[in-house]
Amino acid sequence: MNNIEVGQELELHIEKMASKGQGIARYNGKTVFVEKAIAGETVQARVTKVKKDYSVALTVLVLEKSPHRIDPLCPVSEECGGCQLQHMDYEGELAFKKGEVKDALRRLGHIDVEINDVIGMDNPSYYRNKAEYPVAYVDGKTVMGLYKGRSHDVVPIDKCMIQNEKSQVVAQEILGFIRDHGISVYDERTKRGFVRHIMTRCTRMGEVMAVVVAKEGSLPYKQDLIDKLKAINGFAGLILNINPKETNVVLGDKNILLYGEDRIVDKIGDLEFYISPASFFQVNPVQTEILYSKVLKFAALQGNELVIDAYCGVGTISLFLAQRTYHVIGVEAAGKAVRDAKENARLNNISNADFIVGRSENVMEKLIKQDIKPDVIVVDPPRKGCDAAVLKSMGKMSPKRIVYVSCNPSTLARDLKQLSNMYSIKEVQPVDMFPRTAHVETVVLMSRVDK
Repeated sequence: MNNIEVGQELELHIEKMASKGQGIARYNGKTVFVEKAIAGETVQARVTKVKKDYSVALTVLVLEKSPHRIDPLCPVSEECGGCQLQHMDYEGELAFKKGEVKDALRRLGHIDVEINDVIGMDNPSYYRNKAEYPVAYVDGKTVMGLYKGRSHDVVPIDKCMIQNEKSQVVAQEILGFIRDHGISVYDERTKRGFVRHIMTRCTRMGEVMAVVVAKEGSLPYKQDLIDKLKAINGFAGLILNINPKETNVVLGDKNILLYGEDRIVDKIGDLEFYISPASFFQVNPVQTEILYSKVLKFAALQGNELVIDAYCGVGTISLFLAQRTYHVIGVEAAGKAVRDAKENARLNNISNADFIVGRSENVMEKLIKQDIKPDVIVVDPPRKGCDAAVLKSMGKMSPKRIVYVSCNPSTLARDLKQLSNMYSIKEVQPVDMFPRTAHVETVVLMSRVDK
């Protein structure tokens, strides 16, 4: 028997890379996913998990290095689950992400088209405008950090290589305040403790909002914290969020404004958007502007088109489209997001965008019955992709162009395959929204096949 066992060390050749950034190797006919390994390398790896059809291992020694291997800039990259590709140079990372999109379209969608090179960042560090740090006791000390991969064990972090630097200063001040005053932190096992998370949100203009997420009650010594944070240039507001539930969701339903503003305003291009603690907003503002410019280019609006923006969220794409065309209908299931979208439209004096609350599959069917025929449909669904009924409705509406924005190449491939009998793929453009991670965003232009 050549069974693989947990703890066993194997010498493995990495044939290719998986969608989550692991290397893929074969051992005695079985697939092994190898953490922190790069295609083309030979590594010594320790098995950490064994399943019926595959195993998982962690690289302990690189025997033959890829030319794309680098020493990680982050000192806790081996433990932290926030980044998957700190051990790979940026050229290699962008090539991997292009390959990920290409492989998904071929393997899952049976689609063989040219993929544009991934649009990367000039500086792929300190780009995130939102941070959520769990707090915990580690070795008897109160710390904040991020979770280890596939766990809820907190890895203490002093400085994160992908988070906005000013927001990290704010978070560290809050951590120091918690320590100085001996404020208890939440323990997931005992369900006791006060502070659960420290959240920061920041803008491109340098404003920072802080949210202390607590199980219940009021924040003790709050004036001391307010005085510390007020001294930081650009600090805009402090909010106490109450989350008493036993859940993985960070924010609860109740916000208490302790100081300043309960929302900040950020810009994408010429448009402004309100950002509150729970607002959905792209975390990489530099790449978001590039992504939306591609959406506009693919939509090819001349000024007289009706556009439907399904899964529109708080209306960011809808409002960009509305600047260039006659009318936009945004559709979103989350009522709060639609309220935010309407407020963002008012903030930007945009009156030609309507927003409808409802599941896209239901709303689009109603629009069909009203004989509404869009010239362009834009979809930006969650990772699970479009509901099958949405794809069916898109076919019935028969727009000239479909612009599909995807954060998951696998579900993108599935949905493009279903649309391919009526639409041809004209361009596929990946955009690196999340450097140092395995995630990639993709924009696809499809044109109706007129028979």
